[in-house]
Amino acid sequence: MTELLESLIDEWRNHVSQANGVGGHDIEELETHLREQITDLGGSGLAPDEAFLIAVKRLGDIDDLSREFALEHGGRLWRQFSMPAGLEPEVESTGFAEALAFAVVAALAIQIPRLLTQSSTGLDELYLHNAALLVLPVLAWYFARRNSLSPRQVAAATIPFAIGALLINIYPWQEDSSTELLAALHLPVAFWFAVAYPYMGAAWRSHERRMDFVRFTGEWFIYYVLIALGGGVLIGLTVFILEPAGAEVVNAVVEWVVPSGAAGAVIVAAWLVEAKQSVIENMAPVLTTIFTPLFAVMLSVVAVAYAVLGLGDEFDREVIGVFDLLLIVVLGLLLYRISARPSTQPAGWMDRIQLVAVVAALALDAMVLGSMIDRIVDLGITPNRVAALGLNIVLLVNLVWAVWLLARFIGSAIPFHPVERWQTDYLPILAIWTATVAWLLPPLFGFA
Repeated sequence: MTELLESLIDEWRNHVSQANGVGGHDIEELETHLREQITDLGGSGLAPDEAFLIAVKRLGDIDDLSREFALEHGGRLWRQFSMPAGLEPEVESTGFAEALAFAVVAALAIQIPRLLTQSSTGLDELYLHNAALLVLPVLAWYFARRNSLSPRQVAAATIPFAIGALLINIYPWQEDSSTELLAALHLPVAFWFAVAYPYMGAAWRSHERRMDFVRFTGEWFIYYVLIALGGGVLIGLTVFILEPAGAEVVNAVVEWVVPSGAAGAVIVAAWLVEAKQSVIENMAPVLTTIFTPLFAVMLSVVAVAYAVLGLGDEFDREVIGVFDLLLIVVLGLLLYRISARPSTQPAGWMDRIQLVAVVAALALDAMVLGSMIDRIVDLGITPNRVAALGLNIVLLVNLVWAVWLLARFIGSAIPFHPVERWQTDYLPILAIWTATVAWLLPPLFGFA
């Protein structure tokens, strides 16, 4: 630590110690957490004072104190990090204009396959391979521009998209290929992880920036769903009004407006996350408080029912797929709960409910895993079974360790930071698995 940084930390300690209800032990624990974050941020290339101010912003329970401290001691936050509520400048029209320009680019790009072919079969294939490629790179470049990435960093951000575009379009897919569909389903997820690099301002080693991306993903999803619901109502009314003009006019609206609107909304939702951050920060705890208990009850009831009735052997392919999707939702809810939770807050009843939900999900996961292994032994290996089994194992490892850490946190054996750190450290594993299914599984199975 530099002398300047130590001086800043001393000022921070003096400021925090003046707050009612914050004792010496609390300050020591917070300082430990603060220094860990400063080390992470410093490893990403930030100057000591910049790393310090970003780290202060992340100390959840003393957020008001941190905001006041930052105001008193300078607002020199690194521009590629989100600023605390109350410090951010007013959203300028140029900020929205820039987002709107990228949204228009995405809306036009999604129409490229339609302009390249008039064949319905060829159009379906082009969209199957390239829909994500036409939109998510635009989102990545939007973040690259907002975070002022260097040309070399922009090139690094472009590489995953270039490789994905090349492979998905040159692979010699067989007719009715299972691996082609698997690649098409996993490619958007792999590209979403690729968007993380420019979003994080190339600070991909930073634990805090990874958690920021998790938080952004949840908030982006909320805004995108809201935009989609509003857009659905608008399109429905438009189609109804244009119905007297004939089916051709209605079909043209659906075929051209809907894809472009869906693509442009990807960028607009990203802009809204940054522009309306305080609104979402209020929504996130409410959403997790509502849905965590509901999922805990549902998963517990289902796990007990399957265990008592002995239905574990009755899983077919469709049911296994639904359970894998359920596990993904549970992991997403866990991540969003962690991202919305103040790190320094002690264990509460919501953490215990979260633990119940994850334990129940693990019980179901064990049943699904056993059924998968039986199917592979009886029927042999197929691309779909390998992809499902791999996903199941990846989720199982994550949830098992999450249960262990949550239990220790609830038992006051560890602070919350390791629970949070495990999830951010595991994100590359999830990204690697999705890329493996999209790019390596097809040639392993002869593109069948």
